[in-house]
Amino acid sequence: MDKQTELALKRGEYLPLMEGFYTIQGEGFFSGKAAYFLRIGGCDVGCRWCDVKESWNADLHPPTSIVDIIKGIEKYSVDTVVITGGEPLMWNLDKLTLILKEKGLKVHLETSGAYPLSGYFDWICLSPKKMQASLSEIKPLVDELKIIVNNKHDLKWAEEQRKYVKKDCKLYLQSEWSRREQNIPIIIDFVKENIEWSISLQSHKYMNIP
Repeated sequence: MDKQTELALKRGEYLPLMEGFYTIQGEGFFSGKAAYFLRIGGCDVGCRWCDVKESWNADLHPPTSIVDIIKGIEKYSVDTVVITGGEPLMWNLDKLTLILKEKGLKVHLETSGAYPLSGYFDWICLSPKKMQASLSEIKPLVDELKIIVNNKHDLKWAEEQRKYVKKDCKLYLQSEWSRREQNIPIIIDFVKENIEWSISLQSHKYMNIP
């Protein structure tokens, strides 16, 4: 990578875009809503169940100018852009999100919280991971807390994580996909006893939506 491109990445003028696509949000509070997704390459959190491991190595995804990224979005009649990854907060999101906001778009973020917050957002979904802790300063700012449940011990961990978010934060439990048949009955029982929580399903996988 040449020095000019490296500097443009640091300034947030370029991002290692893995893909941009218009689809239906499959998870969490906005499940079922149409949105344009920007999947940014690069992640070192290392979730073994991650279903987009090809996003981890940012070098595999060529730096793309935010001008070209926005051109891709403008092809569709969208009102919401979801920035996901990988771990998008590895990169400077200030300039991209500011332009999206200026165009009147709602901007959502999906993050593990492992890196400092950059950018301007209408909604932040935090999905913390045990492998690499979320930064304490991001937790009070999030609108949605989504815990991936791999086993019943993760439910206790979920209760611990909720202590750090604001009172009106939406709380979701979502089974790790490959263990959904074992985990969903456990999650159902937990939510019936802890009514502040809701169940999130990866509905896009059930509906075969990319």
